[in-house]
Amino acid sequence: MSGLIDTGATNPGLTADEVAERVAAGQVNSMPDRSGRSVADIIRANVFTRINAILGVLFAIVAFTGSFINGLFGLLIVANSGIGIIQEIRAKRTLDRLAIVGQTRPRVRRDGQVHELPPAEVVIDDIIEVGAGDQIVVDGEVVESLVLDVDESLLTGEADAVDKAAGDKILSGSFVVSGSGAYRATKVGADAYASQLAAEASKFTLVSSELMSGINEILKVITWLLIPAGVLTIVNQLFISGNGLRASLLGMVAALVPMVPEGLVLMTSIAFAVGVVRLGRRQCLVNELPAIEGLARVNVVCADKTGTLTENGMRLSEVRGVGDAADTTSVDDVLAALAANDRSPNASVLALAEAYPQAPDWHLTAIEPFTSAKKWSGMSFADAAGADRGNWILGAPDVLLDPDSAPATLASEIGANGLRVLLLGHTDVPVDTDPDAAPTESGSATTVPGTLTPVALVVLEQRVRDDARDTLDYFASQHVEVKVISGDNARSVGAVAQSLGLGSPESAVDARSLPDDPAELAEVVSDGVIFGRVRPDQKRAMVAALQSRADTVAMTGDGVNDVLALKDADIGVAMGSGSSAARAVAQIVLLDNKFATLPYVVGEGRRVIGNIERVSNLFLTKTVYAVLLALFVGVAGVAGKIFGFASLSYPFQPIHVTISAWFTIGVPAFILSLAPNNERARTGFVRRVLTQAVPNGIIVGLAAFITYVIVNPGGTGVALGGDSVDLPPAQTQAATATLICLIAVALYVLAVVARPYTWWKIVLLVASVGAYVIIFAWPWTQHMFKLDSSNWDMNVVAFIAAACGIAGVEIVSRLLPRLVGDRDSEHIDGTERESLA
Repeated sequence: MSGLIDTGATNPGLTADEVAERVAAGQVNSMPDRSGRSVADIIRANVFTRINAILGVLFAIVAFTGSFINGLFGLLIVANSGIGIIQEIRAKRTLDRLAIVGQTRPRVRRDGQVHELPPAEVVIDDIIEVGAGDQIVVDGEVVESLVLDVDESLLTGEADAVDKAAGDKILSGSFVVSGSGAYRATKVGADAYASQLAAEASKFTLVSSELMSGINEILKVITWLLIPAGVLTIVNQLFISGNGLRASLLGMVAALVPMVPEGLVLMTSIAFAVGVVRLGRRQCLVNELPAIEGLARVNVVCADKTGTLTENGMRLSEVRGVGDAADTTSVDDVLAALAANDRSPNASVLALAEAYPQAPDWHLTAIEPFTSAKKWSGMSFADAAGADRGNWILGAPDVLLDPDSAPATLASEIGANGLRVLLLGHTDVPVDTDPDAAPTESGSATTVPGTLTPVALVVLEQRVRDDARDTLDYFASQHVEVKVISGDNARSVGAVAQSLGLGSPESAVDARSLPDDPAELAEVVSDGVIFGRVRPDQKRAMVAALQSRADTVAMTGDGVNDVLALKDADIGVAMGSGSSAARAVAQIVLLDNKFATLPYVVGEGRRVIGNIERVSNLFLTKTVYAVLLALFVGVAGVAGKIFGFASLSYPFQPIHVTISAWFTIGVPAFILSLAPNNERARTGFVRRVLTQAVPNGIIVGLAAFITYVIVNPGGTGVALGGDSVDLPPAQTQAATATLICLIAVALYVLAVVARPYTWWKIVLLVASVGAYVIIFAWPWTQHMFKLDSSNWDMNVVAFIAAACGIAGVEIVSRLLPRLVGDRDSEHIDGTERESLA
């Protein structure tokens, strides 16, 4: 230990003029944009996309024909870009605003006074004060050290804390484990060691998620499918069916446009961005956007007790003397002195300071700060005259005492009622004495300097959060396990958890008895619910043990002892009032410090993932039936040419496929993507979507193709008079009947995807059907969209084929889940999911 190092007069820090000089010279800790992308980058990323490129080329082809009504799908380029840009900028502003509230604010000395400043205002040579739990924001050199121990494991991987003395280098990205001190900034901004890591960790991004990567893979496959489908269609239209160039181009575009799931990426971006905004309203900062998706997949939540299940603040309940050495008057003075001289007080010491505001005129002669590993702190005092005032230890009774001793038994009984108990003890040597160099009390559970004499038990009350019970009940209803992992006494933690309906003091596990073997540890942690006396390295090992059993683990915490576990968990959730180190490594920060906010975060993630999976079924069903219809018509056209059958050109114009998606996919998908959904996200997104979309797409494509084969009037299919690309009446009627069949079956796919039904979903389905009835029945819309529904012989064929297709979709929707064996759906049926939402 470096001990107490006297550096002379306290460094007053820079003056205002010196700060101004450094700002003018650009020696400021300029921080990267919190959201990672500027507005220009957002606009560029949303305009120049794969989807927009495909649609842009197809629109240019339609524009060449002069039939601009058939280029109506080009508005999707504007919608894809405009809505995506608006939502992402809105989400960016939400993140930036919350980041200012939740960021680390270092304590900087200037002109002899200490100011809390944003990290971006730190300049070269600033003197920055630090204490336990503080993050090092810039590189520097230690100028003052009061037993300053720094954890650099996030940078170096080295688990042991490093003792820092005056003159030692200190790196940004590390954090203070114990003690206190000050350092002078030597490198700021991009020059700081961890600046690149911090910038990368803070980016607003839609990547690195199974959802987005799965969609991108599907888009790549579709892009390659467009080439052969387009070639086959243009050959069939131009050379086999005998259509003119313009009509052939329109037929090709009509075949290719529905293959592109143009709204899927848009809906995904909107759903994610809206999620950020919604969570922002609940004072929840999402440092990494994929965390929304990750938390939706969580099935185990490891929660720290203090600051999560209980309030951060404590109150002194009583001081109970133990042993012959008890003297309540001197004990009061000692506790007051301990609180007054702690430069980095935790919640327990703050409670003592509140109870004992008047401290005696004593000064420190030695100090040993608290660490989560040893579970105690100590101070040695002398009065103004230099007389010895003793060497005092304050820590965990079950760690410091023989478990069979009377004080230890009494402490255990008190702790079983949910109270926090500390032992005040006296040693015969200074507290910073090397324990190995002094005799220790026989039977003590830990190593302390000299012989420890118990003096008093300090009993503190912990206030359980009002909303903790409802939060735990929510997780239980969602089949998410909650494990309480705390550094406090196991029985005390068990009593608090029991009051919330979780475990009991008797079932609580003392982490000092946990096995070191990873496999055995995984077994114990998986079976247990409450764990006490957990060291920071054990928290980390417990998270890894759960992950080894294929669990998706979220870790909540607020202290420096939670940092390593927060970092290694699948999702780290920190409290806004917690240490800056904890906030820095967490993906999600609850700025309102409410554990009850977590269900909303989980629910938001589930809404995003579940709804995107739903609408993906709609978009990819359209892609499948569009590909099949183009292939069927193309192959049938070639076969007809070879074997002398009636020619078969593509039935639709681009405007037809545009309106077919309006109310079967477009509007319903937008509404469904923002609807409540509480189904826990699972892996295998692409497999599940394709398992449903491919059969449904095949059924829709076959029903439409069979209808078209039956009602096809034959001939070239297009009467070209000059620049006209209008279909003759019989071909228009055949196209309309085929479109009726396609839309009817596609609407039923929507009805299946929308299950289970609620009133608003029924209204959505009725409105969609009603919209198409108007489009096909109203003469103005018939003329506008090149439709003719007057041939009822063809229409009857369409309805019969649609009925067969609807029956096929229903059969597939009932049989496929059984054949695929979706194990995750066994836990929560659809009705329960909707009611929970």
